[in-house]
Order: sequence, then C-alpha cells, then structure tokens
Amino acid sequence: MLESIALEDIKAIAKSAGDSVMSVYNRDFRIYYKDDNSPLSEADMIANDIICDSLKSFNLPMLSEENKEIPYSIRKEWEYFWCIDPIDGTKEFIKKNGQFTINIALIHKDTPVLGVVYAPALDIMYSAKRGAGAYKNGVKLPLDIKHDSHKIVASKSHLSQETKDFIDSLEGEKEIISIGSSLKLCLVASNEATIYPRLSPTMEWDSAAADAIVREAGKMTYDFQNKKLLVYNKENLRNPYFIVE
Repeated sequence: MLESIALEDIKAIAKSAGDSVMSVYNRDFRIYYKDDNSPLSEADMIANDIICDSLKSFNLPMLSEENKEIPYSIRKEWEYFWCIDPIDGTKEFIKKNGQFTINIALIHKDTPVLGVVYAPALDIMYSAKRGAGAYKNGVKLPLDIKHDSHKIVASKSHLSQETKDFIDSLEGEKEIISIGSSLKLCLVASNEATIYPRLSPTMEWDSAAADAIVREAGKMTYDFQNKKLLVYNKENLRNPYFIVE
C-alpha cells in the first residue's frame, strides 16, 4: 500500500487545504467552541473537508480530529489508515502568529509511515515517507547543524510544570525555542532543536504526521515513562507524555 502512494500527491492535498485556510486567516472569521471548550474556527472545517474528500480516492479509513469518533472495535481491524489534523494549533491560528500546521499521516497498524506537515502562513512544508527520507521544503533532513548546548523546543500554549521540571533537570547550557503546533517535533527532525519534551496532553492526530518525519530523519519520539516508541491507533487516542530527540 505505501509504495502505491506518492508523497507529492499528499503534499499537494496539504497545499490545497493550506491555500483555502489562508483565505480565512487573512480576513475576519468566526470562532466556535467544542464541548471540551477548545476553540474551532471555520477554517478547521474547510480544511477537513478538502483533505478528507481528496483522500477518498485511496479507499482507506480516516481518523480526523474533526470527524465523528470511530469505535476501537472498528479501528483495531485497520491495517492502514489516514490520521488527520486539519489545523494543528488552532489557538495559534486565532492569534494570527502563523505557527499552525496542516497534518496528514498514513499509519500502518500502529506506526506512522508517511507524514506531511504544512505551515501555510510560513510557507514551510515538511514531508517524509518510510525508506525515502525526510525533507523540509525539498531539503533532506536532518540539517547539518552543530550544537554546543541543549536547544529545547517548548509549546507556546501548553508549558506544563512537568515540562519545566524536566528542562530544569537537564545539565549544561540550555536555550528554549518557543513555537506552536507540530512544528515543535519538526524542529527536532530538522536538527534545528535537540530535544522536545511534551509532558502535557496531546492526541494522536497532533503528533502522527510530524512523528513520521521525525523517524525518517533518524530521530525518535518515545514514551516518557517506558522509553518505547510512541504507538498509534490505541483504544484511548490520547498520547502518553513523550520526548522527541
């Protein structure tokens, strides 16, 4: 299945969704709130419709943040499926700081094997396919950057006390890079940062696409508690706390 999917086609879908999202971003727009009080813009739904409609031709199941929840009794039978976050970083989108992404991942059983993370306001496209390398705007990752200190990437919106404690525990010189959405994982994949501790809640669609890029760039995303690689399509779609390095 993976061999039959062209990464360029998935990048084109993300680009199309990104163009439509930017048409909303550049004007006044309405903000809604979900049952859990998290924000939702009209751009989330526009992007979701474009991505899901475009992926239908692959005839694979889809798991999206904005679609109806699918029972684990059905999901556990999936061999391949798309994991989608139409806009990761809705709070950043609302703030209009550009640090939001469109995330599309292909999962094989419990492992991300293809990922596209597109930041339309920044015109940055990260992409990867298992066995074919990881890229940032066409440049192969990781970048050749030497570090003489910890370059720690942290969330702009979700810096928990556990994360602060972890950062304090690191020895040596430290520099904090604050950025929104799944761009945090991508900065480690590109070698622009050395570590990303995420010791606060996330869902699988928040990390899946970027995790595919991280792995193909030769880095790791692992469970903070058991040090094992993050797995997907769990009964509970919430991620454990994790570290990317």
